[in-house]
This record gives sequence, C-alpha cells and structure tokens, in this order.
Amino acid sequence: MEIKLFSGSEIVIKALLYEKVEYIFGYPGGAIMPIYDSLHDYLNSISHILMRHEQGSIHAAQGYARATGKIGVCFTTSGPGATNLITGLADALIDSTPLVCITGQVSSHLLGTDAFQETNIIDISIPVTKWNIQVLKARDICESIQKGFFIAKQGRPGPVLIDITKDAQFQKTVFHYTRCKYIKNFYPYPCIEDEKIMKAADLINSAERPLILVGQGVILAEAEEEFKKFVEKTGIPVASTLLGLGALDSNHFLYVGMLGMHGNYAPNILTNQCDILIAVGMRFDDRVTGDVKKYAKQAKIIHLEIDSSEINKNILCHIPILGDCKTSLKKLILYVNESIHSEWKDKFFHLKKKEKTIVIQGDLYPKKKGITMGEVIKWINQYKKKNAILVTDVGQHQMIASRYFNFTCKKSQITSGGLGTMGFALPASIGAQLGVKNRQILCIVGDGGIQMTIQEMGTILQYKIPVKIVLLNNNFLGMVRQWQQLFFDKRYSCTELVNPDFIKLAHAYNIKAKKVNKREELEKSVKKALGYKKAFLLEVVIEKEDNVFPMIPAGAAVDEIRLT
Repeated sequence: MEIKLFSGSEIVIKALLYEKVEYIFGYPGGAIMPIYDSLHDYLNSISHILMRHEQGSIHAAQGYARATGKIGVCFTTSGPGATNLITGLADALIDSTPLVCITGQVSSHLLGTDAFQETNIIDISIPVTKWNIQVLKARDICESIQKGFFIAKQGRPGPVLIDITKDAQFQKTVFHYTRCKYIKNFYPYPCIEDEKIMKAADLINSAERPLILVGQGVILAEAEEEFKKFVEKTGIPVASTLLGLGALDSNHFLYVGMLGMHGNYAPNILTNQCDILIAVGMRFDDRVTGDVKKYAKQAKIIHLEIDSSEINKNILCHIPILGDCKTSLKKLILYVNESIHSEWKDKFFHLKKKEKTIVIQGDLYPKKKGITMGEVIKWINQYKKKNAILVTDVGQHQMIASRYFNFTCKKSQITSGGLGTMGFALPASIGAQLGVKNRQILCIVGDGGIQMTIQEMGTILQYKIPVKIVLLNNNFLGMVRQWQQLFFDKRYSCTELVNPDFIKLAHAYNIKAKKVNKREELEKSVKKALGYKKAFLLEVVIEKEDNVFPMIPAGAAVDEIRLT
C-alpha cells in the first residue's frame, strides 16, 4: 500500500482544519506563498480574511478570540510581515488573548545570510509570545501546530508564533494529526489547595468591610455564573478592572463601578478602607493600584489567580489561591456564609451620589454648548441591542465608554487594556463581528486611533462586515491633551490634529456615514446608525476640551482621586 505524502504547506491547512479553525486573518507574501497556494484548495472549508495590514490581521484575530473564546489565527509573510505582528503579539500577551500566528520564513539554507525579507522573528518575538518555534522540516509541522494550539489556550491564554521556512513548506511527508492534550513539564492548571480555600472562607466570613475586585480571569475561565453566585451569597460589593467589565452585569445591585485611573470614585476611595480585599482573576496593574506603597495597606488580601508569576508581583497578598477561578469559586461558595454588609454598601452608594452630582450628571446631561462623549454613550445605551459588544480603541473615548456603557451579557467588551494600542478597535471589531455574527458590534474610536488602522475599512468593504463605527472627533489626541492641560500648564505640544473628511473616506469604502455637530441631531442619528443593517460610520464632533473625570494623577494613591 502506497503511503500518501503531503507538502508541508498543505499539512498546515489540514492541521488547522483538525483544530476546527473557522477564520484565518492574513496577508500573503513571498515566504508564505506555498501555504496560500495550498489554502486555495480548501477555501470551501476554511475562510481567509484579507486584511489591509499585518497589524490589522493580528488585531482582527484578537477580536475574534475575545468575542468567541476560541483561538484566533493569522498568517503573515517573513521580514516586515512578521515584524508588523509584534505590537499585536505584545498586546495579546499582556491581555491574555489566545492566538496562533503562522509566519513564513526564507528557506533554511538562507537563514543568517540577510536574505531578502529575512528577519530573526523568533528572537524578536520571545518577549511577546507565550511560546514560539521555528520549523525547518515538513515532518515537524504537525507537532508544532499541535503544541501551539494547546499552549495558546491552556491555563492563562496567550499568543504563539510558529515560523515555517519556505523549503519546509515545499517538502513532502506523511500527515498524521492528533490534538495535543499534554506537554511534558507544562502544567497550565495549578492544583487548588483546599487548606487555602478554607482559610480564605474564614477570612471572608469574618469581614466587616470586604471588597471584591474582578478581572478578565473570570471571563477567560467562563466563570461568570460561579462568580455571580459567590457575590450574591457573600453580599460583597464588586468593582471591576477595565478588562473585567462584563463579568457582572453593570446593573447588578452589588456592582459598584470600575477601578483605576479613570474609574469610579467610590471603589477607588474605599479600596483603602476595606478590611478584606478579594482579587479574582486580575493582576494588580499600576492603573488599578496607583502608588503601591499606599495601596490597601489596611486590608487582608486574597488573590485568586491562575498564573503563579502574578502572585505577590505587584501587591503582597495574605492568601494566594492558585488555580482556575471557575473551580476556586465553586469551592469557596461551599464555605462562605450568606451576608448582606448593609452599612458598608451604603458607603459606596453615598460616594456614588457625590460622583453623580459632580461628574456623571454633567457627562450625561450636559448644559454646555458642545456635545460630550458621555451623552453619546447615553444614547448608544438607549438604542443598542441587548447582546451588543463594545469594542473600543485607546484614549478618552475608551474610558468614557467603559464607564457608561451598560454591560448586560457575557463577553461584551473588547479593548486593548495592558498595552494600550491605538488602532486596535477597527480591526478587532472586524474579527469580533465575524466570530459572533448574531451579535451587534459597536466600534467606538477617536479621531487619532482610527487613523492608525483606517485602511481596514477596505476589509469591511470587501467582506460586507456590518460593524457600527462611532467616531468621537475632537480634532485632538484627547488623552494626551488632557494630561498637557492638567500637568503641563496647557502647553499643547503636537496633539492637535488636522483631520480628513471622514464622511468622504467612509463613502469611498461604500460605508454609509453621517456627521453630527449639533446636540439636537444626536439621538436621531445614533438610533439610525445602530438600526442600520450594514456597516455605518457615525462621526460625532465633540467638545475639544471635554475631559475624563474622576482621575487619579500618575503616582498618586487610589484614594487621592480627583473629581475635577
């Protein structure tokens, strides 16, 4: 019996089919051309989305992964194609997004010769990948892809890069693929210590002023239901990190707001008054903690975390509980008491009223002439679908949208948190929309960020992707301008933008568009944009010096938060 041999390039595609990959986001080039040639025979089984830039490809893969919980996949060629992935890899690593990125590479005999479009992407990407590998032989392709998919998703998710030389793509070998279930010396799920569960439960049961901080770990573990049960049984107020938004319904009676530099007043202030702090699937980054020397010094800290490297990295904790938080929470629920904490919750509501009077009322119901970012989000809440996913770029609009958007269902927020990548939102919204076709994708961007990846409107045109783009335009790099106003004596250095006609640009890409300058046009225009069946760009001209408050100045403690 004759053994059938397959080229390395065809093995790549067949392996992806075994992994049940739906979409590949990519951009072809010389070193990956054999793989694209093999892909041609499988386009009825797997979809390729031709992005307009490699950075757009990886951000689209991120959006797909975040919306679906599956692994995002992208292809690029060698050299600049591969290096254009670096920002997305760094973004995915810090935000725990599972990706498998496959790059073409020059033939193995050319490695190290400075051949055309040769770059040592393995050494370059080591700091920004969970795992990477260079494949020199066709026989090693299957094993590399098997490991890549396993590592990307198991434990704390992250990006994997597989670099395949051109000659390995041409070589022929046998194809035998089984999904990876185990890798020696790789233990993605730490064993949960029941003793620490009991100690944590005792501490929680004795608390008078407990506070829960929820991060993206709950979402990644698909532990929203367990988390809700834990919260409701203990009666403890819940504050969220930026990436934890959506883990609990924004309207839940125990939800007290967002943490961090532009988070809500009450949870930031009361972080430094609680007696027990329970951190679930979050990493105590600097935007949440402010000055770590002054952070929650009065509190006993319980940290539920899957990644051991995050324990005691920024904030020392008293009881670390390593493990998948879905399992940890199930165990904790059995031992915690039912509580109410009425007096403690009243403190949050009192401070919330103060923030509402000084900040929120003016953001959502302004009396000044210019349109505010907050009132745009207010009308979006009014007319968005219940299953809508908020995709934001980075800047003032990101903070305002995160503060005021009503998160009412699972996996309803996608943003660049840790790296803060401008240009993230537009391609990420494309990947998200393809991943969850039945959900409404709302892409909220600023005039600075959208221009970093604005060419991806070509992808929207080609594939008829019905994302709704809300462009908040103040003709400034708004967040930088705000810092210049508050901390650099209003010396607005290099932050004012002279922008193109965004409406004409949208029309050039066959995207329906409308520009709003007047408040009386806003509600009707938002309703029209969100109700439109195809892609729509709504540009809203907002007040130039519309700032985001509250704000914790850089280096200040969380309870030194400013309301104005």
